[in-house]
Amino acid sequence: MSLPTLLAAPEVGPRLVDLCCCQGGASRGYTDAGFVVTGVDIFPQPRYPYPFHQADAIEFAAQHGAGFDAIAASFPCQAYTACWQIQRREHPQLIDIGREVLNRTGRPWVMENVPGAPLHDPVELCMCMFTSEPGTYRPRWFETGGGFILPRMEHRPHTKKHTKMGRPPRPDEVMHVVGNFSGVAAARAAMGIDWMTRDGLREAIPPVYTRWIGEHLIAHLAACSTKRSAA
Repeated sequence: MSLPTLLAAPEVGPRLVDLCCCQGGASRGYTDAGFVVTGVDIFPQPRYPYPFHQADAIEFAAQHGAGFDAIAASFPCQAYTACWQIQRREHPQLIDIGREVLNRTGRPWVMENVPGAPLHDPVELCMCMFTSEPGTYRPRWFETGGGFILPRMEHRPHTKKHTKMGRPPRPDEVMHVVGNFSGVAAARAAMGIDWMTRDGLREAIPPVYTRWIGEHLIAHLAACSTKRSAA
């Protein structure tokens, strides 16, 4: 699908572009919240379930970000993971330049990454905040900008430990959906995702996170619209 076609899509809700969308975990949550979502990724994503444009995320945001009502970004996380601390391989570090570009769009935005990434005053989300019996914890940090601020949720105690890499979880464990984890079907259930491959699950955000964020973001957009109408 071409970019002109994407930008001319019928308006049935506020429009959000999901940068570095991969196979669409975050996009599903924003869609469930009520957004019309377009995904952007530098790699082909045949499993992505919404309108998609293959492009460099930074370049796309700089050129087209202002054409959307809101922007989400999940820039590559590998440079900030515990695995990187051991292997020290080269990975792109796009958070700082990404933040600059997102701010220049003038739109509200959300930027996600792993704990330890250089985000500014992030809000942490974890599956323990959304269910009393999580199949995985999957902590992730979210920085917001463009006038949008998220509330903070209570982080419940973790009562189970992560399973060891490559082994199915025991009853007293939760899945650790990273690397060569064991059990794609179990990971799909734990993450609330039913269409992804192993590679997609390793990179995914549980949609329940972005549905919660998206609901707050839509409320923010509505409040901004009301203020403009009253001015």
